[in-house]
Amino acid sequence: MTAAAQKDQMDQVDATAPADDEPHARVEGDQRPDDEVSWDDGLIARRVTEGNAPQEAPARGTTSGPPAPLAYDGPLRSRLDALRELVGLSRARLDNQTLAEAARVLDEAGARRKLSGQHTVVAIAGATGSGKSQLFNTLAGVPISETGVRRPTTAAPIACSWSDGAATLIDRLGIPGRLRRRPLQSAEAEAQLRGLVLIDLPDHDSAAVQHREHVDRVLKLVDAVIWVVDPEKYADAALHERYLRPMAGHAEVMIVVLNQTDRLPAEATEQILDDLRRLLDEDGIALGEYDEPGASVLALSALTGDGVDDLRETLGKIVAERGAAARRVSADVDAAAVGLRPVYAAGQGVGLSEEAREQFSGRLADAVGATAAGEAAERAWLRSANRACGTPWLRLWRWYQDRGGPQTGSLPVRRHADAEATARQRVEQAVRTVSDQAAAELPTPWAQAVREAAVRGSQGLSESLDELADQAGLPPGRPPRPGWWPVAVLVQAAMTLLQIVGGAWLVGQIAGVLSPNLGVPVLLMLCGIVGGPLVEWGCRLAARGPARRYGQEAERRLREAAASCGRARVLDPVAAELLRYREVREQYGRIAGVGVGR
Repeated sequence: MTAAAQKDQMDQVDATAPADDEPHARVEGDQRPDDEVSWDDGLIARRVTEGNAPQEAPARGTTSGPPAPLAYDGPLRSRLDALRELVGLSRARLDNQTLAEAARVLDEAGARRKLSGQHTVVAIAGATGSGKSQLFNTLAGVPISETGVRRPTTAAPIACSWSDGAATLIDRLGIPGRLRRRPLQSAEAEAQLRGLVLIDLPDHDSAAVQHREHVDRVLKLVDAVIWVVDPEKYADAALHERYLRPMAGHAEVMIVVLNQTDRLPAEATEQILDDLRRLLDEDGIALGEYDEPGASVLALSALTGDGVDDLRETLGKIVAERGAAARRVSADVDAAAVGLRPVYAAGQGVGLSEEAREQFSGRLADAVGATAAGEAAERAWLRSANRACGTPWLRLWRWYQDRGGPQTGSLPVRRHADAEATARQRVEQAVRTVSDQAAAELPTPWAQAVREAAVRGSQGLSESLDELADQAGLPPGRPPRPGWWPVAVLVQAAMTLLQIVGGAWLVGQIAGVLSPNLGVPVLLMLCGIVGGPLVEWGCRLAARGPARRYGQEAERRLREAAASCGRARVLDPVAAELLRYREVREQYGRIAGVGVGR
């Protein structure tokens, strides 16, 4: 180890040790190493001056049993339960870093609730040279924390408890037994500050990184904070930007003290206090003036004791009401809610409208060719009607023309590869559109979850739609015939029979078998020749309505099949993600106490 490193280590040790020219504090268990000391409040050594009497018995009113645990009121318990439910529902959707602060608040709230509710832990924090250690000693009535010109002076947090039963609270702060003290015995102080646990922190602007880490760690665990500023550095940007502004929501458990007023005239003190209040207001810190909840702002001199009684009275009120711990937890929950707002607060109209669902189903139906299938069914019905009700000669001619052509009327024609690719692209476009509509107003993490659910559901959707198209398409065989078709067929057969009878009659007359009489056979033939096309035309007109209904029914079946497939594979998973978001948003509303959109 180098000489410079040895000197730095010795300086840190000296910073936490008592000065040589004052009596040493007797700490129970000093004869053993720190890690073997089992510290108990009833055995805390009392640091006294040379003229003081020996240690006295514990203050009256203390009990030998364990202190009662902290109790949260109903609203705070409800908010903590909502935050716990929120974190649990969001684990699979948000990363651990986003939920880290909320999880820490839950852990610390649970840990604090198990500890003493009769004690209030207050930290004294300040910058180098602000006089916070001197104020700590003044409140304790005895020099506990080292003061001096050398900077930094305080190297580690030091605890001072005004009553027994705070051992577990100080253990939670990680303060070893050798840095735990009791104040000077005073009946007035014991009565006024009984239940107070005061922590002297290292300088928050210390050049030593470890000192700043101590400050940041302990500030998250204490019930209240006394910020000590001096006339020279009360407007320090590091203090306001790093600590005061982020802790603006903790104003009710915050006391801001302007120290070293003995160096200022009265008018200068008032001017600095006014400017300090202005800066705190700009930081967003509510000031507890005119009996309103907020931070207290005091001016004092730890050196002369001027104004210390006001601080002691303020601390006495905080300790007596025993509500600082719960207010600190409530403020932590508020801060966690503010940090989580970007991932839970959304705009209006979150979710899928009925119009968006219908548009999605329509796009799938178009991709699967529902309209074309309906038109094909209508043409098939009309073709069947023409075959059944057409003249025999026309049907024979059509048979002759269709004999060498493709059998499009009876065999299904497979779609070409480019048509299948186009249909697949339409399905993918429909899924993208509906996922974008569902995620439009959602915060980024939940919007991503909705899109991922839609993409997972779209896998294999095109193949499923093809199968449904085959199942829900035209039924095998000929289309069903209405009741009037047999009558039309009989009438068409009669027209054909008239033509045959009239023609045979004429042939018989030409052959001399029958007596000449052109009127009757010609009339019969004309009736058959004209009546056959008229019957076919009439049947065609009558078949339009049933054919249209048949085509519409085929299109409806295919559209319903496509919509059912799309709903099961895409819309339902998307709706499940939206429902999950609504649940966590409802929990967030309980935490924040405000609405976050519908």
